[in-house]
Amino acid sequence: MSKNKDRDSFFSGFFWKFNEQITAQLVSFIVSIVLARILSPSDYGIVSLVNVFIILANVFVTSGFGTALIQKKDATELDFSTIFYCSFVFSLFLYVVLFICAPYIGDFYHNDKVVSVVRAYGLALPIAAFNSIQQAYIARKIAFRKIFISTSAASILSGVIGIICAFLGFGVWALVIQSLSNSIISTIVLFIQIPWRPKLLFSFKEAKILLDYGWKVLAADFIGTFFGQLRNLVIGRYYSTASLAYYNRGDQFPNLISTNVDSSISTVLFPVMSKHGDDLVRLKAMVRRSLRTSTYLIMPLMFGLAAVAKPLIQLLLTDKWLPAVPFMQILCVSNAFATVTNTNLQVLKASGRSDVLLKLELVKKPVYLVLLIIGIKYGVMMVAVTMLIYSVYAAIVNMSPNKKVINYGIKEQLSDIVPSLLLSILMFIAVKSLEYLNISSVLTLLVQIIVGILIYILGSVIFRMESFAYLSGYLRGMLKKGE
Repeated sequence: MSKNKDRDSFFSGFFWKFNEQITAQLVSFIVSIVLARILSPSDYGIVSLVNVFIILANVFVTSGFGTALIQKKDATELDFSTIFYCSFVFSLFLYVVLFICAPYIGDFYHNDKVVSVVRAYGLALPIAAFNSIQQAYIARKIAFRKIFISTSAASILSGVIGIICAFLGFGVWALVIQSLSNSIISTIVLFIQIPWRPKLLFSFKEAKILLDYGWKVLAADFIGTFFGQLRNLVIGRYYSTASLAYYNRGDQFPNLISTNVDSSISTVLFPVMSKHGDDLVRLKAMVRRSLRTSTYLIMPLMFGLAAVAKPLIQLLLTDKWLPAVPFMQILCVSNAFATVTNTNLQVLKASGRSDVLLKLELVKKPVYLVLLIIGIKYGVMMVAVTMLIYSVYAAIVNMSPNKKVINYGIKEQLSDIVPSLLLSILMFIAVKSLEYLNISSVLTLLVQIIVGILIYILGSVIFRMESFAYLSGYLRGMLKKGE
């Protein structure tokens, strides 16, 4: 009965989280296509340069604080208010630092436009501090429907605002205004929906307990985010803003899918797993199911997207963005392995092993740095290739600790992953070969999508894929309930 309740909670949460992500990303995707046709690659490049610093600062504001609240089984109003004040005060401090450092960031990139953009973009930090506690409250309640409503409203309204600004000739500021308005609207809508409000409560004792767990998660996330953004920083520093725009545009498409599916699973899985952090047998069963399901869904989507990259970009973004195609193909394969990393990291968070989480980052990042240095030497394309190599390496490293934590080691995980990987590669080869048909981009894309879906479904039936049987069985059960 408890297992069914966990399963239903997970799928209910996943349904709303996935719908939130897909709606937000779809709206964002449509808006970005419109903006990409109006704005220049250099405009996107400037925002990408600034994003490096904003994303890093945002980790300090949102990462460890909210995670600690979700992981603690008996979090109270005192805990929520305490963490809110810690997060909010720290966000103000970080904004002041960014404001002061803005001219130096501009000098680093040899671009004066960066200074004012940094100072404006940084205003998102205090908003993110408040929003992260709202998100933690919702995650504990597994009430992701509320996030769906707030994110959808914010994405649509901010998208309209951004497009209007672009048509009015705001240039790079259209992107800044769109991003800030998205954060503000989302926070306001959640404020209306949920009952939580910060109270005049604070405990240094509770802050110490929560931060003792949270700082390790924060440190691990910061290291991971810093090195992830280091590629953008290096490309922006040593190559043109247009090159950075092509790299990021190539990464946008796989991220669209990865965020929608993988992030949805991870976000919902963490609070559900946290309830059973002491029951290692139950935890392993949940993780194994999650890994099988996520790889079964993510692998074909990533390899399929890589196969249709050229006609897709030609159709949606026009030929001026064709240099983004090879980046997109490489980063699609890289993102295919990210789901393995994310699932394994959720286990460590849920079981309270934030110390192992931090140690893993310290083990992985020297390799990342070496690969990045090699990539810089041989050009932007090699930077993308080294990202793929690192993603495979990181997935293997992140598998290893869970042999001790939940008795789910590398060998057993590979046995769950490889079937979906091999079938996805087979599908990729078949779909990619259709690119050479002498037909229009629209027709090529349509044929590729249909063939790809048919191959994967038929392959799942022929090879008796366990995840296909599980998902189809669950869907049939849901349909019967609805009758």
